[in-house]
Amino acid sequence: MKMDRRNLLAALAAGLAVPMLSACGGSDDDTHEPANTVVDVAAGDPQFSILVEAVQAAGLVETLSGPGPFTVFAPTNDAFAALLGELGTTKEALLADTDLLTAVLTYHVLSAKVVAADVQALPKPATVDTVQGSSFTVNADLSITDGRGRTAMLVATDVMASNGVIHVIDKVILPPA
Repeated sequence: MKMDRRNLLAALAAGLAVPMLSACGGSDDDTHEPANTVVDVAAGDPQFSILVEAVQAAGLVETLSGPGPFTVFAPTNDAFAALLGELGTTKEALLADTDLLTAVLTYHVLSAKVVAADVQALPKPATVDTVQGSSFTVNADLSITDGRGRTAMLVATDVMASNGVIHVIDKVILPPA
């Protein structure tokens, strides 16, 4: 489901800043949940092939295939290509650095299922705590500012999985240095 960008940011900014939203995931009345995990959904979409390779290289497949709930901000292959150019490195070198890869990937994950419709009312900007331990900011202009001051835009939201939800972003976000 796609939302207009203004409602999307309002929704994400509102819900991501509220830790109690972890209660939104896995409710008993979620009868329309798909059978595939966030890893399965990403693996089934060619635009996430580098993300899936990274999740595999970092040893996070089992974790992200677990019960969750998770919210994953999933960068596309184009986002990873841009990051490699920014860093002046290759995909192989990035995938080989498992410590860095794990920190970057877990920075894209929240330990709650946060769908856009759940989160429309909070003021912006909102600080979002990630599984990695650092936070990023969701801004009023429909962007995410990472720990290094870089900005990513939300491209699509509410890609449902059995153990959470995926929101597509156009840039790999990075935790503070």
